[in-house]
Amino acid sequence: MAGTRGRSWKRTLLWIAGIAVAVFLLIQLVPYGRSSHTNPPAGNPFQWTDPQAEAIARVSCYDCHSNETDWWWATSIAPFSWLTQRDVDDGRAILNFSDWNGMPAAVVERVVNEGEMPLSRYTLIHPDAKLTDAERRMLIEGYAAGAAATSGASGETGDAPSSP
Repeated sequence: MAGTRGRSWKRTLLWIAGIAVAVFLLIQLVPYGRSSHTNPPAGNPFQWTDPQAEAIARVSCYDCHSNETDWWWATSIAPFSWLTQRDVDDGRAILNFSDWNGMPAAVVERVVNEGEMPLSRYTLIHPDAKLTDAERRMLIEGYAAGAAATSGASGETGDAPSSP
């Protein structure tokens, strides 16, 4: 009787594993996050005035907040592709360093200081993107200087996103 119970448990485990593999294979057919891995050309790139702040942003921000996303192999496998595509779509819509919309420095300062960015799920697989306190300050100050210089050159105030 003990042998039958052992075989039944193994059979159940095999069924569960088979169903999990089938579901994983089926979700690969959902196209969202696989077919649109594009990096459009820069339309209005942000003008950094501090090369160190730019280097920090490129490591910690540019994958989601620019048209320079590094689409590595896992971003083509669901469900990772779904999460990545959503984060990049949302990130580019809010602040895109390749097509800068005049995001106020105060907003960037709040989001970075409160630790909302970079996302913890991003730093989990990109540990070099975690910001130290010194990097946070440098990024915020560099962004503010670049925003002021860019806004001043275009005649905008930099206090509110520009209108199309």
